[in-house]
Amino acid sequence: MVASMRIALCQIPVSSDVSVNLSRVRAALKEAAAGNAELALFPEATMVRFGSDLRAAAEPLNGPFCTAVAEASAAEGVASVTGVFEPSEDGRVFNTVVAYSASGTQIAAYRKLHLFDALGQRESDLVAPGRAPVLTELAGAPVGLEICYDIRFPELTRALAAGGARLVTVSAAWQAGLFKEEHWVTLLRARAIENTVWIAAAGQVPDNDETPTRAPTGIGRSLLIDPLGVVRHDMGPAAGVFVVDADLSLVESVRATLPSLANRRDDIFGPAAAGA
Repeated sequence: MVASMRIALCQIPVSSDVSVNLSRVRAALKEAAAGNAELALFPEATMVRFGSDLRAAAEPLNGPFCTAVAEASAAEGVASVTGVFEPSEDGRVFNTVVAYSASGTQIAAYRKLHLFDALGQRESDLVAPGRAPVLTELAGAPVGLEICYDIRFPELTRALAAGGARLVTVSAAWQAGLFKEEHWVTLLRARAIENTVWIAAAGQVPDNDETPTRAPTGIGRSLLIDPLGVVRHDMGPAAGVFVVDADLSLVESVRATLPSLANRRDDIFGPAAAGA
């Protein structure tokens, strides 16, 4: 198990044009590789922005977009986590993140469990829910996968941490709104603190090439947060790629002095369910 990981936070704008987004992913992976990143984290819905025809854009994980991302990961030698849409059996789509190794092998795919039926929106009208948490190994470390609204549900991150995750990735298209930006930072820090894990979060930023009448699909604020809840990097609102180190051995040292997971009363609350 690796002691550290170089993570590229890929805070990119997302277009309604899938080909434009694929070009941005390729460019970001090149930047990640130039910074010697081992894992590149992309936003939710990297394939195509919300407000587009998601059913028309959705494709299987062996479709052209995912195949091209896998090839780009292999070409640059960087593992990646990227937000896509898959067709579901009921005519809706799945909101998915797919993880590739540095050799371009598909390692895992996680379908968003918690759909954003809140604040006047109903994601479930178009998106089908996933059925299980996903814990996988990426760049030599156990990593849990989450998408956006998932961070409002602490039991998911707890299940991933109980299953052995040392890093949890959160791909998001976090919209602006009253107190929303404060919620984003606070919730991510809370998930890191209560589970003594690293949190890496990548968000969309508005696409200046899109028509101005379209609402922005993200505030940015991609973050790397350590197991004590310290924000190691905050990208703010501007597009870009930033490579930062996560000392994964800090998980064990923090848990040795602050064993909140070990102190949990499983006899009262039952064991946290491990990730799949």
